[in-house]
Amino acid sequence: MFRRRSAGATDGTAQDSPGAQSPDGPADTRSRSSAEAAKGRPTPKRSVAEAKRRQPITGSSRAAAAAPRTKEEKAKARTNRAGRYEAMRRGEEWALNPRDRGRARALARDFVDSKRRVSEYYMYILVVLLAAVFVRTPAAQAIISPVVLLLILVIVVDATLIRRSLGRLMAERLPGESTRGLTMYAVMRALQIRRFRVPTPRVHPGDKI
Repeated sequence: MFRRRSAGATDGTAQDSPGAQSPDGPADTRSRSSAEAAKGRPTPKRSVAEAKRRQPITGSSRAAAAAPRTKEEKAKARTNRAGRYEAMRRGEEWALNPRDRGRARALARDFVDSKRRVSEYYMYILVVLLAAVFVRTPAAQAIISPVVLLLILVIVVDATLIRRSLGRLMAERLPGESTRGLTMYAVMRALQIRRFRVPTPRVHPGDKI
């Protein structure tokens, strides 16, 4: 009465072929084997490959990629740096740092360089004050605090004058140009010793700009 079902058969369905049971069947295995033999290594999974691509570049890797490998490349890089620095000293736009670029910054530099200011000697006075700190005499210690306060007052007054004069000059020469951070830029340049200013001053004290 009851017939024995054939082995491997299912209810009302035919047995699937071995190659269609899973994506990784014998046909796929043969294709993978040939690809792996050609590359000499197994094919990585997609998730593993994407994870490797997303790994950040370490500092040592960047340094190794950026560092010259030969003496000729090192000499060329050194020459390029020297050339860029000289161009920056001359005030060429392409070589300037971002804080020095623009017509407004160039006008501020010319405005500061065209006059002699008390704040220009700030660094000299600061060196004298630092030397006086190590002098253990009552007279030297007594004059340090008043000189420091006087120096701060001079810088504040000079900064106020620079702000007003430079603002009028900007409104006359470059109307509508942004003046954000321009006063601080001009004051910091005024505090530097003239011979050490970068870019090098292109006007002399007393010149009209």
